Amino acid sequence: MTRILVLSLPLSVRRNRMRRVLLSTAALVWAWLAGQPVQADETCQSPYMAKIAGEEEFVYVWTLGVEGVGDGQDKVVTVDVRKDSPTFGKVIDSDSVGGRGEAHHGGLTDDRRYFWVAGLADSKIHIFDVATDPANPKLVKTIDDFVEKSGGVVGAHGAYALPGRMLIPGLSNKNHDGRTGLVEYTNDGQYITTHWLPTAENTQGAVVERVADGYGYDARVLPRKNVMLTSSFTGFSNYMRPLGEVVKDEEAMKHFGQTMVLWDFHARTPKKVFNVPGAPLEIRWAWGPHNNYAFTSTALTSKLWLVYEDADGDWKAEAVADVGDPAKLPVPVDISLSADDRTLFVDSFMDGMTRVFDVSDPHKPKQIYERKIGGGVNMVSQSWDGKRLYYTSSLLSNWDKTGADGEQFLKAYTWDGKELAPRFEVDFMHEGLGRPHMMTFGSSKLYAS
Repeated sequence: MTRILVLSLPLSVRRNRMRRVLLSTAALVWAWLAGQPVQADETCQSPYMAKIAGEEEFVYVWTLGVEGVGDGQDKVVTVDVRKDSPTFGKVIDSDSVGGRGEAHHGGLTDDRRYFWVAGLADSKIHIFDVATDPANPKLVKTIDDFVEKSGGVVGAHGAYALPGRMLIPGLSNKNHDGRTGLVEYTNDGQYITTHWLPTAENTQGAVVERVADGYGYDARVLPRKNVMLTSSFTGFSNYMRPLGEVVKDEEAMKHFGQTMVLWDFHARTPKKVFNVPGAPLEIRWAWGPHNNYAFTSTALTSKLWLVYEDADGDWKAEAVADVGDPAKLPVPVDISLSADDRTLFVDSFMDGMTRVFDVSDPHKPKQIYERKIGGGVNMVSQSWDGKRLYYTSSLLSNWDKTGADGEQFLKAYTWDGKELAPRFEVDFMHEGLGRPHMMTFGSSKLYAS
């Protein structure tokens, strides 16, 4: 498969080259996905990224430090998932970042050589080299002036690969009230620009269905339609408080996102603000070359939502299914859409369940399976061939469960299309590592040439 290798080139050369190859590369990606059996990598990644050949070899887990547990620092933990390895299912490396900043999301650069991970509390971004020795990632750079350079964005929420760039969605701002922006960097960590989300005071020309709240969370791109979709969560004042306090605070509960924004991707301008109440979180675009839609789930209303382009070319958002019993607040948090667009895995934090939906008709999802993963569950990553699933447990340090339900784990399963079968698990607290949050995959085979 064509790979975009741009990190070592000067910025001006990278930009010119990317402009020339972007459309042809995107076309190759989509044609390849439509016509070939896909065999590796997680399905939630950017379409601009090179894919692993064969099965993933390593799982990199961005982990929250816990005071009194190990060194107490946030860290990237590497787990060996090579099936014939003597250390299969074991931790083989751990690299700390020098403090605790509320480790949360991250992502790989488009050439897969660098893993960017971010903190919601300190807004620091740590960049790990995963190419030189994929079994032993190394911290090579920390961006500690994100708030200053971005013009006041707070809560760096992961990193999404664009051609030669990384897109960093924010969760809040210096006032901690939730209004935020999208921040762009070069692959080598140089700030480029900030795009603020539309608000009622400044819609930036977007059509607004009900309200423009300016909140952010995830950002995902559908290149062939030139659209980007963003979702919304809540501000620093909420996500850094204990969950028990937040849910009892009537005013605080009013300050959760209720919007998704459709953008003109190339222009980076908002086109439409959808009304999606209940904090829509992770976004997953369909992969098929004619499937112009994306799913999300709403944490507070326990719904699956579909954002889609209708026959007239108009983009719409509608709730299409419940996740569990909304009255019991299962709190769906992460989703994973299979490479053939037929199966959606949905994790819910409060009940520790993963549910599987048949979404072959995206307007009418049907639940076909469920399994309790643990006392709580957060992230899910699915291999491209659909045969392996990985789950982690931590949501936020002040929101995680305690006591018997406070287990912290990475669990791996195989999936045969009907049920999940345990493959291995790692107890992160027993290993002295902390609270595992998001994960991504690695393989030495990608760099063999």
